[in-house]
Amino acid sequence: MAEHNLFGKEAEAKAKAYLLNKGYALLEQNYRAGRAEVDLLMQKKEKLICIEVKARSTDFFGTPQQFISSKKIKLLVEAVNHYLEENQMDLEVRFDVIAITIQGQNWKLKHLKNAFYAWE
Repeated sequence: MAEHNLFGKEAEAKAKAYLLNKGYALLEQNYRAGRAEVDLLMQKKEKLICIEVKARSTDFFGTPQQFISSKKIKLLVEAVNHYLEENQMDLEVRFDVIAITIQGQNWKLKHLKNAFYAWE
């Protein structure tokens, strides 16, 4: 596996551990629907939370969350709608981003709740 893929998998693992520690329940990891993939689908209370994990080895060219395109948002919304229908769930949905950068040997994790909305 390429080094950047390993970096992404490690970032997802750190994000998942962080969220589990905060009381979120994991429903799906790397959920696919059509061309879309949702990194983490979590539930907390009566909310389905779609988590996009974005990791960068540096923020020199911009923060990780700045690299989420409108096309990616549209695909995430479609995938979450598919998941809700497939599982016959009626939950409020929230879209979060876990932005990760590395500073030296330290991983810096930032949890952005309500990072975007389905109608953007």
